[in-house]
Amino acid sequence: MDRSELASLIDHTVLGPETTPQDVRTVLDEAAEYGMNACIPPYALEMAADYAPDVTLATVIGFPHGQNDHDVKRREGVLAWKAGADELDVVLNVGRLKAGEDDAVRAELAELVAAVPTPVKVILETALLTDDEKRRACEAAVAADAAMVKTSTGFASVDPAEQRTNGDAVTSGATVADVELMREYLPVKASGGIGSYEEAMAMLEAGAERIGASSGVEILEGAPDSE
Repeated sequence: MDRSELASLIDHTVLGPETTPQDVRTVLDEAAEYGMNACIPPYALEMAADYAPDVTLATVIGFPHGQNDHDVKRREGVLAWKAGADELDVVLNVGRLKAGEDDAVRAELAELVAAVPTPVKVILETALLTDDEKRRACEAAVAADAAMVKTSTGFASVDPAEQRTNGDAVTSGATVADVELMREYLPVKASGGIGSYEEAMAMLEAGAERIGASSGVEILEGAPDSE
């Protein structure tokens, strides 16, 4: 896959707690230059929509832990859409899923999906879930009519004793195995710890249809030039 083909599949991301408006503008400039999408904090949407009107804008809802009340998530999603978001990435409530409250998880997601005309991606936070929980989370996303499922926020706090391994590397982000599992249900956005062209291609070859990364430029710089 060459650089131009890959660029449209990348959500170039800046979501850290110290993200400034200038940080957002830098990401938007890079997204526009390379042909990427951008994933930015909700507070910056109105500025971003004016600053880079041709860049597809994603933002996050219930970020980073997904524990907001369902009314808050729905309202946050509506405000984000009105401010200029083209896509919403909402964090699933991991605690309720682990408690077996699958109906509540599904209802919360469905309420958000029904409230906005924009695609909604559901962030599972796979590093915190068993394979059975990942499947139940995907089933909830399907039942809620979500557009995609996403692996990770990139901000999960994982107990070292409970961390999973991807080959020889400890990870709390995207893995090939998780992408392969999730693609059985919905299109997948692989996000978290993807920093190179080779890592991005591994996720795409596993079945991901979108890549979320703060290293979008580095990924593309490692890709073959367009013909």
